[in-house]
Amino acid sequence: MGMVIGIDVGGSTTKIIGVDGEGIKHPMIVKATDPITSLFGAFGKYIYDNNISLSGIEKVMLTGVGSAHYGSQLKNLIVVSMGTGTSFVKVEDGKIQHIGGIGIGGGTIQGLSRLLLKTHDIHQVVEMAQKGIVENIDLQIKDICNAALPGLPLNATASTFGKADSNSSLEDVAAGIIHMVLQSIGQSVILAALNSSIKDFVLIGNLAKLPQCKEVFPIMEDMYQCHFLIPEYAQYRTALGAALAYVHQKEKQ
Repeated sequence: MGMVIGIDVGGSTTKIIGVDGEGIKHPMIVKATDPITSLFGAFGKYIYDNNISLSGIEKVMLTGVGSAHYGSQLKNLIVVSMGTGTSFVKVEDGKIQHIGGIGIGGGTIQGLSRLLLKTHDIHQVVEMAQKGIVENIDLQIKDICNAALPGLPLNATASTFGKADSNSSLEDVAAGIIHMVLQSIGQSVILAALNSSIKDFVLIGNLAKLPQCKEVFPIMEDMYQCHFLIPEYAQYRTALGAALAYVHQKEKQ
């Protein structure tokens, strides 16, 4: 089999990854000001940097969202694609369905960071957030109750930014922004699964690699008895799913 290239054209970044008979090859992320520039820039840079000839490419698969469930061993789940915004794809009893999403994601972090932190550099924001204390920004259950309530631990958030004031440090604000976005995404997908038996949520996209995911999602797992999973190559999963969709289809022929 020749190289199959999967490309996920997002609102602010394009992810590209290759699959051949030996496995996954050369994942890459390219940023550009518009999707078309990002798409062609990613493809050109990918084949140039990795010395791939056009004759060696069997298929190029494009996607925006979806196809991300490939590679998961779970049968019933919701794929949470955390990009500029966030989309939900439900996989249940072999049926795949896009069930909506929310307009909160990486774009929210960047926009609020421009306004409040005077930067949109996500790496700088993450570094600042790691030095911040989210308890100085968010009102938590322990701030209003002396004991945990049923289903609500003391460290659960009662109100995001509920304790913020004009003297809040930039580091604390950065922590508050990232925690707010991740919490909103997690709580939204939990609500989206209420009328089903699904308790497994697979997180993909660039935000899945934020170190704050290890702080936010375990708290929600304990509160709602669910599981958030971050697979390998999480930020490339939609592109990988597009490539594997072709590979699997070819194997059935």
